Amino acid sequence: MVLGDFDEVDTEVDDVRIHARVGGSGPPVLLLHGYPQTSAMWHRVAPGLAETHTVVAPDLRGYGRSDRPASTGDHASYGKRAMAADQAGLMRALGHEQYAVVGHDRGARVAHRLVLDHPDAVTQAAVLDIAPTRHVLAHVDLLLARVYDHWFFLAQDNDLPEVLIGGAPEHWLRTKLGQWSGPGAVFDEAAVREYVDCFDADSIRGSTDDYRAGATIDLVDDEASHVAGDRIGCPLLVLWGDAGFVGLAYDPLAVWREYAEHDDLVSGQALPGGHFLPEEAPAETLAALRAFLA
Repeated sequence: MVLGDFDEVDTEVDDVRIHARVGGSGPPVLLLHGYPQTSAMWHRVAPGLAETHTVVAPDLRGYGRSDRPASTGDHASYGKRAMAADQAGLMRALGHEQYAVVGHDRGARVAHRLVLDHPDAVTQAAVLDIAPTRHVLAHVDLLLARVYDHWFFLAQDNDLPEVLIGGAPEHWLRTKLGQWSGPGAVFDEAAVREYVDCFDADSIRGSTDDYRAGATIDLVDDEASHVAGDRIGCPLLVLWGDAGFVGLAYDPLAVWREYAEHDDLVSGQALPGGHFLPEEAPAETLAALRAFLA
């Protein structure tokens, strides 16, 4: 069983049930997964962090074993603001008023919004292999269109993504894991099996709405925050894969410093592998997180 030593908890947050794995003791750290995965993606990192921290690894709404709320015309039900509110409510319900947050992929976008909307709760933040949504969509070029093709496919405001992915969901999921990872990447089959098992029709809809929100309501919220002068005020760790798109397309530290209140609180580095750092480079990811959280 993936992360079998962790407790499994279900918490109602404003009528949305959030499923999470909880383990360890010490200062709390919230781990947020990406697409098309679940909290199981932390299986090679969470046990090490649990030696010194209380680790909370939830499934985002629409993913895994958390609820899949109904879609809305403005896509706000899968906006990062709603997802961040889920996580803030979850941590309060578990007794954690302040905590660090580590996010990968879509979870990192939730972490970014969590820092902006709940700054008093987040003591430190780490974002793994992303640039801010606002920056990405303002710098679209051929390279991004070829590598991030799923952003534009999933953001379509019709049911085409759900219908096509639903015809071969396991093939889609495994293909994307291979497409976004670095050479020689090996995924734990028990974790992948969980991703596949949870990727049912309702999760396909919910996770697709996550991307629709990214191209609509999230951009509105991010632009409003940026114009208002909202910036990341806590220490920020930025990690990216040395064989992945983020490091090739951007100067990740320079980009994230534009979204931070203090340049000297932003640090980071490239790690071996492609997009899925916690699974492709778990030892290096764990070491970087331990050093940062310490």
